[in-house]
Amino acid sequence: MTSGGPARKVFTIPAGLAFADVLAGHLLARAEHDPLKLAEMVVLLPNRRACRTLEQAFLRASGGRPLLLPRLKPIEPDEADEDVLTLLGEGDPDLPEPVPPTERLLILTRLVLGAGAARGGRAPSPDQAARLAAELGKLLDGAAIERVGFDRLGQLVPDELAAHWQVTLDFLKIVTEHWPALLGGRLDHQTRVNRVLDAQAAHWRANPPDYPVIAAGSTGSRPATLDLLATIAGLPQGMVVLPGLDKGLDEDSWAALDETHPQFMLARLLKVLGLTRKQVGELTANPDPRAARLALLSQALRPAATCEAWKDLPEFPAATLAGISRLDAPTPREEAGAIALMLRETLEQDGRTAALVTPDRDLARRVAAELERWGILIDDSAGRPLALTEPGAFLRLLAEMVADHFAPHAVLACLKHPLAAGPDFRHQVRRLDRLCLRGPRPAAGIAGLRLAVGGDASLVRWLEGLEASLAPFLAVMGRDQASLGELLAAHMEAAEALAGPEMLWRGEAGEALGRFAGQLAEAAAAVGTVFPSIAPASYPALFDQLLSGQVVRPRWGRHPRLSILGPMEARLQQADLMILAGLNEGTWPAIADADPWMSRPMRAKFGLPAPERRIGQAAHDFAQGFGAARVVLTRSVRVEGAPTVPSRWLMRLDAVAQAAGLSFDAESAGWLAWHEGLDRPPARAPVERPAPRPPVAARPRKLSVTEIETWMRDPYALYAKHVLGLRKLDPIDADPGAADYGSLVHKAIETFLKAHPSGPLPLDALARLEAIGTDIFAAALARPGLWAFWWPRFTGVAAWLVEHEQARRADIAATFSEVKGGIEIEAPGGPFLLHARADRIDRLKDGTLAVIDYKTGQPPSAKEVAAGYAPQLSLEAAIARFGGFDGVAPAPVGQMLFWRLKGGSPGGEEKKAGDDPASLADQALDGLAALVAAFDDPATPYEARPHPDRAPRFSDTNHLARLQEWASAGEDDE
Repeated sequence: MTSGGPARKVFTIPAGLAFADVLAGHLLARAEHDPLKLAEMVVLLPNRRACRTLEQAFLRASGGRPLLLPRLKPIEPDEADEDVLTLLGEGDPDLPEPVPPTERLLILTRLVLGAGAARGGRAPSPDQAARLAAELGKLLDGAAIERVGFDRLGQLVPDELAAHWQVTLDFLKIVTEHWPALLGGRLDHQTRVNRVLDAQAAHWRANPPDYPVIAAGSTGSRPATLDLLATIAGLPQGMVVLPGLDKGLDEDSWAALDETHPQFMLARLLKVLGLTRKQVGELTANPDPRAARLALLSQALRPAATCEAWKDLPEFPAATLAGISRLDAPTPREEAGAIALMLRETLEQDGRTAALVTPDRDLARRVAAELERWGILIDDSAGRPLALTEPGAFLRLLAEMVADHFAPHAVLACLKHPLAAGPDFRHQVRRLDRLCLRGPRPAAGIAGLRLAVGGDASLVRWLEGLEASLAPFLAVMGRDQASLGELLAAHMEAAEALAGPEMLWRGEAGEALGRFAGQLAEAAAAVGTVFPSIAPASYPALFDQLLSGQVVRPRWGRHPRLSILGPMEARLQQADLMILAGLNEGTWPAIADADPWMSRPMRAKFGLPAPERRIGQAAHDFAQGFGAARVVLTRSVRVEGAPTVPSRWLMRLDAVAQAAGLSFDAESAGWLAWHEGLDRPPARAPVERPAPRPPVAARPRKLSVTEIETWMRDPYALYAKHVLGLRKLDPIDADPGAADYGSLVHKAIETFLKAHPSGPLPLDALARLEAIGTDIFAAALARPGLWAFWWPRFTGVAAWLVEHEQARRADIAATFSEVKGGIEIEAPGGPFLLHARADRIDRLKDGTLAVIDYKTGQPPSAKEVAAGYAPQLSLEAAIARFGGFDGVAPAPVGQMLFWRLKGGSPGGEEKKAGDDPASLADQALDGLAALVAAFDDPATPYEARPHPDRAPRFSDTNHLARLQEWASAGEDDE
């Protein structure tokens, strides 16, 4: 095509006009509203979504009357689109079937595994190999799209470049040598698309059709598409319609376009067509109502080489930015909430439409979730990740549970999933949770769970039934190696046994997951002879990787006037309200990531486009959306706590608009406040410190010496335990607990001292104590999480204890271990019993008593004991002085000692609780009597943390007391 005159076969629709509506109106007029003439036309559009958009535009243009539509075909259908097999049903060559994408991924994964093993060192895991294979697939697709051969790879790396590039080239023999050999005469999807497009172009050149052929909305991103567009432009009844060609950009800027500019791809297309912008006609005579706005955007996005022209900006009308508003939200939560409100507000006006356009999938999901508060289900063109759907998550959790040998968190995550069902299932899972999944981890496997539940026959039978349901999967996962096909088949069989096939595969998500599982099974069978067996432990991660990228798209039931679109899908669409969201650098536009296989010079030499081309395509999509009647530009100031940088397009717009004396509409400012107000109560009553006052009859009349300290420091904790009867559950799969460890140490020392109550210790005392510890720790050490933590500490304690005990024996007449006792105190509310279990009481040869408390943690200081806030030993001394301990005759207390049994080297240390035990015991008794009397008064509350500076550092009841809601800033809170 020459450049001598106007080219009436190439047109553009300005970004300020609704592309699909203008195109539909033009085609109806061209067909003279004759349905048969319209049906003869062939319209080629960029993708399947654009075809549906044009269908809806025809419906609007006809006023809802039935029409015989043109044949609408996507130029570049994706791998899931069967139209790739025959683009138009004519001129299609006899091409082999394409390689299914899942099969290709598995073959490439096998090649990556083989290449890793051949190069020596640590081979990648199967899931890592699958990720690398996916990147190799992108390289294959990119090379196929650009029509470059891998035979040129060897010329890319001169000797002077880095050695790792040489290693990379050696690795890429996968695609240069092995992959073509494994294709077996079949074609990659992108290669086949090229062949179909080339054949269609060749057929039309040789046999020009006698019906109109219109290619609309494409920018010619691939060479095969460029050739087809050039062919269509040369047909007698051919027409090419470009989206948003900027005919007002000055020639210097047009000549300086780089790959990040929104017009770069269109400029390349016009160059291939041999046209100038003046030769491109306007498809409609209607003026662009937003021409000034788009001219401002053109100025803002002009190439860097001509930005000096900003100092001579033309005058823009005051209403240039009318209809454009800006919202900078604090975080994505507020951004999504404000967007959802805007979409909801659109529905208050009959017939109005709105679309959220963003590449940020997390933001899109947040908006969809926010809309569900009003019962609105919105159409998200990108679909929902299959891995996040109910059946997808269940399959992943099931594989993780079995591979993790039924670890507590994995068990609960899987068995509490809604799809895990069966007779009495929920009840038994809750019982399993309480009986054996809390505290330190049970032994591995279902056998470990059975051992942990002990003699609970009902739960044992239920676990046996669970084991029978999962038996095939357990058998395969228990092998050293298994094929992917075997693992997948057993996985699906186990999932059906646990959930039931009618529940697992139901609904759109279940159907999509069933298709994926079928495709994966077929692919595994097809590559079974070349794909290696893998360690079953790596199967869950491999399954996750294979499942990633799979999406489920609803077929119906979504709102007809609201939608969420990706930028490319929104290119040809305009709603009454267009919300362009996620406008931060790194999101829109995305970062131009480095190629994992080639440096930029290597890509250029090889013939692949620079990564920045994607930025230019994103800029074009942004410009198309910017031309809508009403536009809201949104971004988040912080994401995941980190500050963000506004999109370069926003910053340029701000600079040019400010220079031109323009500003965005301020109407979006209220959306954030309205969103915040949605969940804000009309009035907020101040939360006061809990101070319950139960009747005296409900208050405890019996407490241990250790609980007295809690009573003084945090009465509310005592109220929760003794009045409400609450007990804390242990954490799931807890680290070995200090309390459990301390109990076992106490038991071992008690047993040892009862075996050797007096006199010198035997020469093998340490060995005897360790043997006692082995017996006592045996049940706990069956749990794998305990052996490495507890036993080394105990051996250190044992060594210190034997040495220290040997030195004390000369002064000891008798030793009493773990002895119980108590005294009764008269109080206004009736007798009050103080009881205790002393770790150790020694009767010394001088007639006095030594009261000893073992501490595996940090003991209280002598200052805390003297102040009365650590009264345990003082109260035990008072009980011992009055003969309150079984078998211990009354006697003065001469020593109050803490033995810190810390393990390590040295394994322990002795600390005095005070220098005057008698005085401390008297003070403790007097203080206790006053405390009991105070709480025998019905007006005395069980207040939460009455003295914050003396409150316990940790408490199991802080969340029940709602500490965070009333505690002052000066308090230490949980």
